[in-house]
Formats: sequence, structure tokens, C-alpha cells
Amino acid sequence: METSRSEAIVLTAMDYRESDRIVTLFTLQHGKVRGVAKGAKRSVRRFGPALEPFARLSVELVVREGLSSVRSADIVTLYPRIRQDLRSIGLAGYAVELVDRYLPDGAPSPRLFRLLTAYLERLDGGESVPSDRRFFEANFLNILGYRISLDRCSSCGVDLLPGAERRVGGAGTVLCAGCGRYGAPIGPDTAALLARCVATGRFGAVLFPPAFLQEVGPLLDGAIATHLTRPLNSLAFLKQIEPD
Repeated sequence: METSRSEAIVLTAMDYRESDRIVTLFTLQHGKVRGVAKGAKRSVRRFGPALEPFARLSVELVVREGLSSVRSADIVTLYPRIRQDLRSIGLAGYAVELVDRYLPDGAPSPRLFRLLTAYLERLDGGESVPSDRRFFEANFLNILGYRISLDRCSSCGVDLLPGAERRVGGAGTVLCAGCGRYGAPIGPDTAALLARCVATGRFGAVLFPPAFLQEVGPLLDGAIATHLTRPLNSLAFLKQIEPD
């Protein structure tokens, strides 16, 4: 079996048997890989403290169907400032759980890898604001082919002009005023900012005022939840530490 080296973000890690760890990695070259790191709990030279959630690594591995073999891991960064702040831990955990739950095994996505690392860097820099989570979600859905349609009613198909009234429909869809008369409103300015999120790849370029966050939140939450088979553990934690 051929050994390769790849950049990776740790999505999950758990102890296995007496000295091993099973990890799920989002690698730049191979996509999502689940593997066993033999002796990881006692081999400081080969692994040290590397195999922790949302750590960024350079890993040496043998990719196989089923469980791959993680031979060694060098730390690029553990994002230490994230780990000093409860809110940042919650947001980083949410981001990596989303990637783990959505991404199939063995499907490389360099754009998603760049988005995830940019978000972790933003959190680690202490610059993150509530808009960044929604920016991450909008681009996450777009990259994976689940972009929210803002220009056409998801029910009747009528075109929604820039100033048109929009409403939140089921499963994170956007409806016209007639089809979504009971849904929460999405103002034209909120829709314009959401569209800008996927037109730029730079965190901080789009800022949602508090009132706009209240509008865009249910829409993105619904769009994400509709593609999941069970609730996100990290989302429950986030709701505990920042209920608004």
C-alpha cells in the first residue's frame, strides 16, 4: 500500500483499544478519511497532542477502503486561542461536525477545505462576529451544491425581483409573499447580503446587522437541517452558550 502525505483537519477522534485512536480527517488530497492511528496514545514522537478535534495537521497515511492507516501526524496548528474560549470552541466544533456529517468519504473538496481553514483561522484570531457563522454556512451549502435560491419562489416558480417580498418556507426554502404568507419575512437587503456571501470568499466582507441576522438565521438553519438525518450535537451546545 502506498503511503501519502496530506494536509488535514481533524473532524473527530476517539480512543480505541488500549493504545490506539480512531480519527476522522478532512484531508486536502483525499477528502474525508476515517483511519486508525496505532499506538497514538503512547507515541509522543509520531503523534504527540496532534489528534484533537479541529487541529490542522500534516499527516502521513495509507488510504484504504474502510479504515485507513494514519502513520504519523505533524502539527501545523492546534488553533490555541480557539481552545481558550468556550464560544469559539462551540463554533469550531459546529463547523467540523457539519463537514463530517455532510461530506461523503473519499470526495476531495479543496474549496471546502479552504473555507473551513479560513473560518478556523478567523476564530483563532479572535476576530469572529456572529455574521461569520452565517457566512460560513451560506458558502458551505453553496460549495456542496445546496445553494439557497433567492431569485425564484421554491413553490410556484415566480421570479423574485430584488425588491420583492420573500418569506421563509419549509426546509430552508425561499417563497414569494403569496406562497409563504405564514412564513417569516426575508427583507430585500437581507437577501442581497446573503447573495453577497457566496460572491466573495473573504470573511469580514459581509456583515449582517442584528435585525438581518434574525431573518437569515432561520433560513440557513432550515436549509442545513433538511439534509441531516439527526440533529447536530454541536448545535445543541451552541444554543446553550449563545441562546440568541
